[in-house]
Amino acid sequence: MYKRIHLFFFLLGLGGSVYSQDNSLVNTSNSTHAKLQPVNMNAVVWTSGFWGERMQVCKDSMVPNLWRTYTDANVSHAYKNFEIAAGKDTGSHSGPPFHDGDFYKLLEGVAKLYAVTKDKKLETMMDTAIATIAACQRPDGYIHTPVLIEERKQTNKERAFADRLNFETYNLGHLMTAGCVHYRVTGKKTLLNVAIKAADYLDAFYKRSSPELARNAICPSHYMGVVEMYRTTKDPKYLQLAINLINIRGLVENGTDDNQDRIPFRQQKVAMGHAVRANYLYAGVADVYAETGDDSLMDCLHSIWDDVVYRKMYVTGGCGALYDGVSPYGTSYKPPYIQKTHQAYGRAYQLPNMTAHNETCANIGNLLWNWRMLLLSGDAKYADVVELELYNAILSGISLDGNNFFYTNPLSASADFPYTLRWAGGRIPYISLSNCCPPNTVRTMTQVSDYAYTTSDKGVWVHMYGGNKLSTQLEKGGEVELSQQSNYPWDGAVKFTVNKAPASAFSLFLRIPGWCKKADLKVNGKPVTLKAKAAQYEELNRTWKAGDVIELNLSMPVTLIESNPLVEETRNQMAVKRGPIVYCLESTDLPKGTNVFDIAIPVKNDLKPVMTTISKSKIATLQGTGLLQPKTDWSKALYKEVRATETPIKITMVPYYAWGNRGKSDMTVWVRK
Repeated sequence: MYKRIHLFFFLLGLGGSVYSQDNSLVNTSNSTHAKLQPVNMNAVVWTSGFWGERMQVCKDSMVPNLWRTYTDANVSHAYKNFEIAAGKDTGSHSGPPFHDGDFYKLLEGVAKLYAVTKDKKLETMMDTAIATIAACQRPDGYIHTPVLIEERKQTNKERAFADRLNFETYNLGHLMTAGCVHYRVTGKKTLLNVAIKAADYLDAFYKRSSPELARNAICPSHYMGVVEMYRTTKDPKYLQLAINLINIRGLVENGTDDNQDRIPFRQQKVAMGHAVRANYLYAGVADVYAETGDDSLMDCLHSIWDDVVYRKMYVTGGCGALYDGVSPYGTSYKPPYIQKTHQAYGRAYQLPNMTAHNETCANIGNLLWNWRMLLLSGDAKYADVVELELYNAILSGISLDGNNFFYTNPLSASADFPYTLRWAGGRIPYISLSNCCPPNTVRTMTQVSDYAYTTSDKGVWVHMYGGNKLSTQLEKGGEVELSQQSNYPWDGAVKFTVNKAPASAFSLFLRIPGWCKKADLKVNGKPVTLKAKAAQYEELNRTWKAGDVIELNLSMPVTLIESNPLVEETRNQMAVKRGPIVYCLESTDLPKGTNVFDIAIPVKNDLKPVMTTISKSKIATLQGTGLLQPKTDWSKALYKEVRATETPIKITMVPYYAWGNRGKSDMTVWVRK
């Protein structure tokens, strides 16, 4: 209550309409059907350890480097397109039609970084760019630079919503999200006003258009964006628009599984089609449920989540196994009518390794979806997926120095692979094929602290561990300040110190990760019997005081993982994990001429963590003994007799997210038993 009264008077000083400015990334503070509320974007600061190091790279390299990329027309035309559309320069649109959305994502990342650093340079960067963006917008609220540039040139080559592959609603969705985040961080309505006009345009557009135009929602970031606009402005028409966007999908004629619109959403029970579009859709639907409590939506989300996590998600958290394929659901098995899929979820247990697509954006979409499911339920199984994504399938998308990127995230790679995929791999600074992943990854890296804690009417929930400081308000009143010390994920020892607490009792909820089979807990040096099991939260309720110390020790042995035997590609193989980190073998660490696919790891092994440094980043490798098959010439053979002889060989395994940082290499996550 204190926080909202304070913000009310603060906003009165700004003039104009009073909007909700709870300074959180996803604002569920007034969402009736959400159990948890995120803390403010400046409430958590990484101070040391893993994420402290990553945040330093983010400030020093990721954000400034990507800003240079997007504002250098010789590399990327994203910002130049806005300048041309605004009449500040001449020329033509260049780049993919989703370039506007890419820049909005970058703006959102800059805003989040500004929330923590208050760096005036970041504020100036945003102010300049936002002025240019605002100058582009048509009076009716429409904004999409490919169309606006051609309108300015009076060519009639591009028209609004004439091509569903123009990604207009995708771009608008990221504009809305960026507008809300920027407003919550700065108190300025400059970008939010652009987003309001765009949302109003979209609302009017859908009211006057045919259901078939719902197919413009090919990557529905606007579902999340529209709900966040409702949470910010309190205008009910935005929530109604979000509800209508879900309903209208079921009215599309000749829809496809690739776009998740062959059947109405409320009939969907499995994950299908393009994984980025799918995960964005599921996240947006979760947002709508948070405001409406529509159980018909949640029933679908629960069923789809089970399908993803238990049948279609990689051990790294990667999503979208197929580059291209055929829909297993919307097919008639008559060639002219077979539905193609692209960057898609395949059939259950269809998880190839070398050809895995696993676009970084799809993995980020899975994070966004699971975070919302966690906010709705407080169920730690969703936090497990959030952690898995952040440490593995998302972090793998960016180099350790923050300057180079992956588009896809396969689970094995080989220079001997006999054909070239459309995305050949290797970390590069600019992905001309589709540079959507770099700004999405960078904004996610700036926002990692937002996934560390939440609050509820009972107290504070801890979802992620690492060196940080938390300063927040409890929902029932009173300030809480905690400091956390830990070398997580390399070490399972976590220490909390209470620096400030209200006079009344509240609960501290500590997450016991799903991978942790044994944990110990002490409060002020005295052992506490844990009631929570793996994938649950341990609740500590008491009257806390400054100086109280909580010590949690999570057992973190090397663990061997096997897959369901229905996953053909990994049958009789295993993956290696320690804590939340998935490991891989990389040819860089083997003797020259040794093939990573000729290495086996015994079930009874001697793998031990050893700290090292790669690209100035501290990393725990796993070192021990493997078994090497003798080298065999396969140049003119498809099958051969099994080679029985194996010799011991010293091996080093690196975290999956860190592979490819020492030049191109062969790699595999799954190894022979």
